[in-house]
Amino acid sequence: MRTLEYHELFLCSPARLFEALHTPSLIRVWWEASSVIVIPQPNGAFAATWGDHEDDPDYVVTAVLSAYDPPNRSVMSDARYFAKTGPLGFEGDYVIEYRVLLHEQGAMLHLLHTGIPSVPEADEYYAGCDTGWKRCFANLHKLLDA
Repeated sequence: MRTLEYHELFLCSPARLFEALHTPSLIRVWWEASSVIVIPQPNGAFAATWGDHEDDPDYVVTAVLSAYDPPNRSVMSDARYFAKTGPLGFEGDYVIEYRVLLHEQGAMLHLLHTGIPSVPEADEYYAGCDTGWKRCFANLHKLLDA
């Protein structure tokens, strides 16, 4: 399995960063999603959609919010990805973990995205996740560093 790991510094408080990671209206902005639902509690839920049609989204991501410890850490596990174009063509055990730490300049986000298979069929998905997270971080910086 492959892992994507990032360390990003944001010029805000850890509480503000954690809030942006778990508030649907803010996630919609930095994930560029059409809709987001978060049930912010241990064993809560996360769902996001993309596309112009609410009744027929292009993409959907769902997960269990298996750990929720504001403002320090959360874990989305049992993540599932659906695309209108069909299944990915491989299975993974996707987990996304956010850790938020106090930094002298603001808040440090440590993000781990694990469970991406190490098979050639997953190469494009892996690269797309890396590009997507970097785009999300740029959007999150615009939202929080102002």
